[in-house]
Amino acid sequence: MSDGVVRGVHHVSVVVADPERARGFYGDLLGLAPLPRPDLGFPGYWFDLGDGRALHLLGVPNPDPVERGVAGGRDRHLALAVDGLETLLGRLEAAGFAAQRSRSGRSAAFVRDPDGNTIELVEHDA
Repeated sequence: MSDGVVRGVHHVSVVVADPERARGFYGDLLGLAPLPRPDLGFPGYWFDLGDGRALHLLGVPNPDPVERGVAGGRDRHLALAVDGLETLLGRLEAAGFAAQRSRSGRSAAFVRDPDGNTIELVEHDA
């Protein structure tokens, strides 16, 4: 019999306007490995976040392009543990994605994907 307890995160979904552009950001720049995705009747991609967790990119024509005007740490965001934060930030910044270092003193930074979704990148050992 199940004990009805939450065991952890299964997947995170991010809404995107252009799945191909988002695939480039998450797959090519962040280096996430693609996962098989069934035909769901709308565009998107799935990526492996490790430990059985996944990122689902959901293609939606108008993905809530609201500019909240707040720093990434105060906005809704996805946080990813990374190895080699400075190397990854260099790759992102070279591709035109500005990063904002965390004010917490941790080895972490925030970057927005092509649709304005905030991604927090936290050095794995931090």
